[in-house]
Amino acid sequence: MGISKEKGKVWMNGKLIPWEDAKIHIASHVIHYGTSIFEGMRAYDTPKGVAIFRLRDHVERLYNSCKIYRMEIPYSKEEFEKAIIETVKANNKKSCYIRPIVYRGMNSLGVNPFPNPVEAAILVLDWGKYLGEEALEKGVDVKVSSWQRMAPNTFPALAKAGANYMNSQLIKMEAIIDGYSEGIALNVRGHVSEGSGENIFIVKNGILYTPPLSSSILPGITRDTVIKLAQDIGLVVKEDTIPREALYIADEVFFTGSAAEITPVRSIDKIIIGNGKRGKITERLQKEFFAYINGEREDKYNWLTYI
Repeated sequence: MGISKEKGKVWMNGKLIPWEDAKIHIASHVIHYGTSIFEGMRAYDTPKGVAIFRLRDHVERLYNSCKIYRMEIPYSKEEFEKAIIETVKANNKKSCYIRPIVYRGMNSLGVNPFPNPVEAAILVLDWGKYLGEEALEKGVDVKVSSWQRMAPNTFPALAKAGANYMNSQLIKMEAIIDGYSEGIALNVRGHVSEGSGENIFIVKNGILYTPPLSSSILPGITRDTVIKLAQDIGLVVKEDTIPREALYIADEVFFTGSAAEITPVRSIDKIIIGNGKRGKITERLQKEFFAYINGEREDKYNWLTYI
Protein backbone atom coordinates (compact mmCIF):
# COMPACT_ATOMS: atom_id res chain seq x y z
CA MET A 1 0.00 0.00 0.00
CA GLY A 2 1.68 3.21 -1.18
CA ILE A 3 0.85 6.27 0.92
CA SER A 4 3.32 8.82 -0.45
CA LYS A 5 0.62 10.44 -2.58
CA GLU A 6 -2.00 10.61 0.17
CA LYS A 7 -3.67 13.94 0.72
CA GLY A 8 -6.32 15.18 3.11
CA LYS A 9 -6.17 15.82 6.83
CA VAL A 10 -4.32 14.22 9.75
CA TRP A 11 -5.43 14.71 13.34
CA MET A 12 -2.31 15.49 15.33
CA ASN A 13 -2.24 16.44 19.00
CA GLY A 14 -5.75 17.85 18.94
CA LYS A 15 -5.71 19.62 15.56
CA LEU A 16 -6.57 18.67 12.00
CA ILE A 17 -3.65 19.59 9.75
CA PRO A 18 -2.71 18.91 6.09
CA TRP A 19 -1.22 15.46 5.42
CA GLU A 20 2.11 16.91 4.32
CA ASP A 21 2.49 18.87 7.57
CA ALA A 22 2.11 15.85 9.88
CA LYS A 23 5.77 15.57 10.92
CA ILE A 24 7.85 14.79 13.99
CA HIS A 25 11.44 15.62 14.87
CA ILE A 26 14.22 13.12 14.08
CA ALA A 27 15.18 13.17 17.76
CA SER A 28 11.76 11.93 18.85
CA HIS A 29 12.02 9.03 21.26
CA VAL A 30 9.72 6.85 19.11
CA ILE A 31 12.18 6.85 16.21
CA HIS A 32 15.08 5.59 18.31
CA TYR A 33 13.34 3.22 20.70
CA GLY A 34 10.08 2.14 19.09
CA THR A 35 7.87 3.75 21.71
CA SER A 36 4.61 3.79 19.78
CA ILE A 37 1.23 2.21 20.35
CA PHE A 38 -1.20 1.98 17.47
CA GLU A 39 -4.49 0.61 16.25
CA GLY A 40 -5.93 -0.41 12.91
CA MET A 41 -9.65 -0.25 12.23
CA ARG A 42 -11.92 0.13 9.24
CA ALA A 43 -14.84 2.30 8.26
CA TYR A 44 -17.30 0.73 5.83
CA ASP A 45 -19.76 2.25 3.40
CA THR A 46 -23.06 0.67 4.48
CA PRO A 47 -26.62 1.17 3.20
CA LYS A 48 -27.24 3.27 6.33
CA GLY A 49 -24.13 5.42 5.88
CA VAL A 50 -20.45 5.29 6.81
CA ALA A 51 -19.85 3.14 9.89
CA ILE A 52 -16.67 2.53 11.87
CA PHE A 53 -16.45 -1.09 12.96
CA ARG A 54 -15.90 -1.70 16.68
CA LEU A 55 -14.58 1.79 17.34
CA ARG A 56 -14.98 1.58 21.12
CA ASP A 57 -13.21 -1.78 21.31
CA HIS A 58 -10.25 -0.50 19.30
CA VAL A 59 -9.94 2.60 21.45
CA GLU A 60 -10.18 0.46 24.59
CA ARG A 61 -7.35 -1.76 23.34
CA LEU A 62 -5.28 1.33 22.46
CA TYR A 63 -5.61 2.62 26.02
CA ASN A 64 -4.88 -0.82 27.48
CA SER A 65 -1.72 -1.10 25.35
CA CYS A 66 -0.61 2.34 26.52
CA LYS A 67 -1.27 1.40 30.14
CA ILE A 68 1.00 -1.63 29.81
CA TYR A 69 3.78 0.60 28.46
CA ARG A 70 3.13 3.33 31.07
CA MET A 71 2.06 5.89 28.48
CA GLU A 72 -0.74 8.18 29.62
CA ILE A 73 -2.77 9.48 26.68
CA PRO A 74 -3.56 13.19 27.20
CA TYR A 75 -7.16 12.71 26.04
CA SER A 76 -10.12 10.81 27.42
CA LYS A 77 -11.42 7.78 25.53
CA GLU A 78 -14.51 9.76 24.56
CA GLU A 79 -12.37 12.61 23.21
CA PHE A 80 -10.26 10.16 21.22
CA GLU A 81 -13.34 8.47 19.73
CA LYS A 82 -14.69 11.88 18.68
CA ALA A 83 -11.32 12.73 17.14
CA ILE A 84 -11.39 9.54 15.04
CA ILE A 85 -14.90 10.32 13.81
CA GLU A 86 -13.89 13.91 13.09
CA THR A 87 -10.87 12.75 11.06
CA VAL A 88 -12.93 10.35 8.94
CA LYS A 89 -15.45 13.12 8.25
CA ALA A 90 -12.73 15.64 7.43
CA ASN A 91 -11.25 13.30 4.82
CA ASN A 92 -14.60 12.72 3.14
CA LYS A 93 -14.03 8.98 2.84
CA LYS A 94 -16.85 6.45 2.77
CA SER A 95 -14.67 3.37 3.16
CA CYS A 96 -11.24 3.57 4.71
CA TYR A 97 -8.59 2.20 7.03
CA ILE A 98 -8.01 4.19 10.23
CA ARG A 99 -4.65 4.28 11.99
CA PRO A 100 -4.53 6.00 15.41
CA ILE A 101 -1.05 6.15 16.94
CA VAL A 102 0.27 7.27 20.31
CA TYR A 103 4.01 7.84 20.64
CA ARG A 104 6.78 9.39 22.69
CA GLY A 105 7.95 12.69 21.24
CA MET A 106 11.14 14.69 21.73
CA ASN A 107 12.78 15.84 24.95
CA SER A 108 15.47 13.40 26.05
CA LEU A 109 17.54 10.96 23.98
CA GLY A 110 18.00 7.91 26.15
CA VAL A 111 16.29 4.64 26.94
CA ASN A 112 14.29 6.20 29.79
CA PRO A 113 11.03 7.26 28.09
CA PHE A 114 9.51 9.25 30.95
CA PRO A 115 10.98 12.71 30.11
CA ASN A 116 9.44 12.58 26.63
CA PRO A 117 5.90 13.85 25.94
CA VAL A 118 3.15 11.44 24.93
CA GLU A 119 1.70 12.61 21.62
CA ALA A 120 -1.04 11.26 19.37
CA ALA A 121 -2.15 11.27 15.74
CA ILE A 122 -4.87 9.75 13.58
CA LEU A 123 -4.41 8.81 9.92
CA VAL A 124 -7.18 7.87 7.49
CA LEU A 125 -6.15 5.89 4.42
CA ASP A 126 -7.54 4.17 1.36
CA TRP A 127 -6.55 0.54 1.85
CA GLY A 128 -7.87 -2.45 -0.07
CA LYS A 129 -7.64 -6.09 0.89
CA TYR A 130 -4.48 -6.61 2.98
CA LEU A 131 -3.41 -9.90 1.40
CA GLY A 132 -4.76 -9.13 -2.07
CA GLU A 133 -8.16 -8.76 -3.72
CA GLU A 134 -8.39 -12.45 -4.71
CA ALA A 135 -7.26 -13.70 -1.31
CA LEU A 136 -10.73 -13.55 0.31
CA GLU A 137 -11.99 -16.13 -2.18
CA LYS A 138 -9.00 -18.15 -3.35
CA GLY A 139 -6.87 -18.07 -0.22
CA VAL A 140 -3.16 -17.53 0.28
CA ASP A 141 -0.03 -19.67 0.41
CA VAL A 142 1.89 -19.33 3.66
CA LYS A 143 4.78 -20.88 5.57
CA VAL A 144 5.65 -21.56 9.17
CA SER A 145 8.27 -18.97 10.01
CA SER A 146 11.71 -19.70 11.41
CA TRP A 147 11.12 -16.68 13.68
CA GLN A 148 9.22 -17.32 16.89
CA ARG A 149 6.88 -14.99 18.74
CA MET A 150 8.27 -13.26 21.81
CA ALA A 151 8.54 -15.34 24.96
CA PRO A 152 6.30 -14.49 27.93
CA ASN A 153 7.70 -11.72 30.12
CA THR A 154 9.95 -10.33 27.38
CA PHE A 155 7.67 -8.16 25.25
CA PRO A 156 3.99 -7.83 26.19
CA ALA A 157 2.11 -9.57 23.37
CA LEU A 158 -1.18 -8.11 24.59
CA ALA A 159 0.02 -4.61 23.65
CA LYS A 160 -0.15 -3.43 20.04
CA ALA A 161 3.21 -1.68 20.20
CA GLY A 162 5.37 -0.58 17.30
CA ALA A 163 8.47 -2.22 18.79
CA ASN A 164 6.73 -5.59 18.85
CA TYR A 165 6.34 -5.40 15.08
CA MET A 166 10.06 -5.74 14.44
CA ASN A 167 9.34 -9.41 15.10
CA SER A 168 6.43 -9.23 12.64
CA GLN A 169 8.65 -7.66 10.00
CA LEU A 170 11.15 -10.52 10.23
CA ILE A 171 8.30 -13.02 9.79
CA LYS A 172 6.82 -11.10 6.85
CA MET A 173 10.11 -10.48 5.04
CA GLU A 174 11.15 -14.11 5.29
CA ALA A 175 7.79 -15.22 3.89
CA ILE A 176 7.93 -12.79 0.96
CA ILE A 177 11.52 -13.63 0.04
CA ASP A 178 10.65 -17.33 0.12
CA GLY A 179 7.68 -16.78 -2.21
CA TYR A 180 4.77 -16.84 0.27
CA SER A 181 2.11 -14.27 1.11
CA GLU A 182 2.49 -14.59 4.86
CA GLY A 183 4.23 -16.44 7.68
CA ILE A 184 2.81 -18.23 10.70
CA ALA A 185 4.84 -17.82 13.88
CA LEU A 186 5.11 -20.40 16.64
CA ASN A 187 5.57 -19.48 20.28
CA VAL A 188 8.62 -20.46 22.35
CA ARG A 189 7.01 -23.81 23.17
CA GLY A 190 6.62 -24.63 19.49
CA HIS A 191 2.85 -24.12 19.41
CA VAL A 192 0.95 -22.04 16.85
CA SER A 193 0.80 -18.35 17.74
CA GLU A 194 -0.32 -16.06 14.87
CA GLY A 195 0.67 -14.49 11.56
CA SER A 196 2.84 -11.39 11.25
CA GLY A 197 -0.25 -9.22 11.57
CA GLU A 198 -3.21 -11.58 11.87
CA ASN A 199 -4.73 -14.08 14.27
CA ILE A 200 -5.31 -17.61 13.02
CA PHE A 201 -8.12 -20.18 13.18
CA ILE A 202 -8.29 -23.79 12.08
CA VAL A 203 -11.33 -25.94 11.41
CA LYS A 204 -11.27 -29.66 12.20
CA ASN A 205 -14.34 -31.89 12.09
CA GLY A 206 -16.63 -28.86 12.18
CA ILE A 207 -15.03 -27.37 15.30
CA LEU A 208 -13.27 -24.02 15.25
CA TYR A 209 -9.93 -23.77 17.10
CA THR A 210 -7.80 -20.71 17.79
CA PRO A 211 -4.74 -20.22 20.02
CA PRO A 212 -5.36 -18.75 23.49
CA LEU A 213 -3.91 -15.43 24.70
CA SER A 214 -1.19 -17.40 26.50
CA SER A 215 0.27 -18.38 23.09
CA SER A 216 1.78 -14.88 22.72
CA ILE A 217 -0.99 -13.55 20.50
CA LEU A 218 -2.50 -10.11 20.16
CA PRO A 219 -6.09 -10.08 21.50
CA GLY A 220 -7.56 -9.49 18.06
CA ILE A 221 -10.83 -7.64 17.70
CA THR A 222 -11.68 -9.41 14.44
CA ARG A 223 -10.72 -12.64 16.23
CA ASP A 224 -13.28 -11.83 18.92
CA THR A 225 -15.81 -10.91 16.21
CA VAL A 226 -15.39 -14.27 14.49
CA ILE A 227 -15.75 -16.17 17.77
CA LYS A 228 -19.04 -14.43 18.50
CA LEU A 229 -20.40 -14.80 14.96
CA ALA A 230 -19.41 -18.48 14.89
CA GLN A 231 -21.22 -19.10 18.16
CA ASP A 232 -24.27 -17.24 16.81
CA ILE A 233 -24.59 -19.77 13.98
CA GLY A 234 -24.10 -22.76 16.29
CA LEU A 235 -20.41 -23.54 15.76
CA VAL A 236 -18.30 -24.84 18.64
CA VAL A 237 -15.28 -22.60 19.23
CA LYS A 238 -12.32 -23.72 21.33
CA GLU A 239 -9.41 -21.54 22.43
CA ASP A 240 -6.74 -24.17 22.79
CA THR A 241 -3.05 -24.85 22.26
CA ILE A 242 -2.49 -25.84 18.63
CA PRO A 243 0.55 -27.95 17.64
CA ARG A 244 2.27 -27.06 14.38
CA GLU A 245 1.31 -30.31 12.68
CA ALA A 246 -2.39 -29.64 13.31
CA LEU A 247 -2.13 -26.91 10.68
CA TYR A 248 -1.28 -29.43 7.96
CA ILE A 249 -4.17 -31.80 8.67
CA ALA A 250 -6.80 -29.14 9.31
CA ASP A 251 -9.91 -29.10 7.13
CA GLU A 252 -9.69 -25.31 6.86
CA VAL A 253 -7.35 -22.56 8.03
CA PHE A 254 -7.94 -18.82 7.91
CA PHE A 255 -6.47 -15.55 9.15
CA THR A 256 -8.41 -12.76 10.84
CA GLY A 257 -7.58 -9.10 11.36
CA SER A 258 -8.91 -5.59 10.80
CA ALA A 259 -6.75 -5.34 7.69
CA ALA A 260 -6.96 -8.99 6.59
CA GLU A 261 -10.65 -9.34 7.60
CA ILE A 262 -11.21 -13.11 7.09
CA THR A 263 -8.67 -14.54 4.65
CA PRO A 264 -8.51 -18.29 3.90
CA VAL A 265 -5.21 -20.18 3.75
CA ARG A 266 -4.93 -22.67 0.90
CA SER A 267 -1.49 -24.10 1.65
CA ILE A 268 1.08 -24.14 4.45
CA ASP A 269 4.70 -25.12 3.72
CA LYS A 270 3.44 -26.30 0.32
CA ILE A 271 1.01 -28.74 1.98
CA ILE A 272 -2.50 -28.24 0.60
CA ILE A 273 -5.07 -27.44 3.29
CA GLY A 274 -8.34 -29.33 2.80
CA ASN A 275 -9.12 -29.24 -0.90
CA GLY A 276 -6.96 -26.18 -1.51
CA LYS A 277 -9.92 -23.84 -1.74
CA ARG A 278 -11.86 -21.66 0.63
CA GLY A 279 -13.72 -23.98 2.98
CA LYS A 280 -17.46 -23.92 3.64
CA ILE A 281 -17.15 -22.73 7.24
CA THR A 282 -14.68 -19.99 6.27
CA GLU A 283 -17.05 -18.87 3.52
CA ARG A 284 -20.04 -18.89 5.89
CA LEU A 285 -18.15 -16.80 8.44
CA GLN A 286 -17.10 -14.34 5.73
CA LYS A 287 -20.73 -13.93 4.72
CA GLU A 288 -21.81 -13.40 8.33
CA PHE A 289 -18.98 -10.92 8.87
CA PHE A 290 -19.63 -8.83 5.78
CA ALA A 291 -23.40 -8.91 6.33
CA TYR A 292 -22.79 -7.46 9.78
CA ILE A 293 -20.35 -4.74 8.78
CA ASN A 294 -22.52 -3.79 5.79
CA GLY A 295 -25.44 -3.19 8.12
CA GLU A 296 -27.48 -5.99 6.59
CA ARG A 297 -28.27 -7.63 9.90
CA GLU A 298 -29.21 -6.41 13.34
CA ASP A 299 -26.36 -4.70 15.17
CA LYS A 300 -26.98 -6.78 18.30
CA TYR A 301 -23.48 -6.17 19.67
CA ASN A 302 -23.43 -2.41 18.97
CA TRP A 303 -20.33 -2.80 16.85
CA LEU A 304 -21.19 -0.13 14.27
CA THR A 305 -20.62 3.56 14.92
CA TYR A 306 -22.36 5.56 12.22
CA ILE A 307 -20.83 8.92 11.42
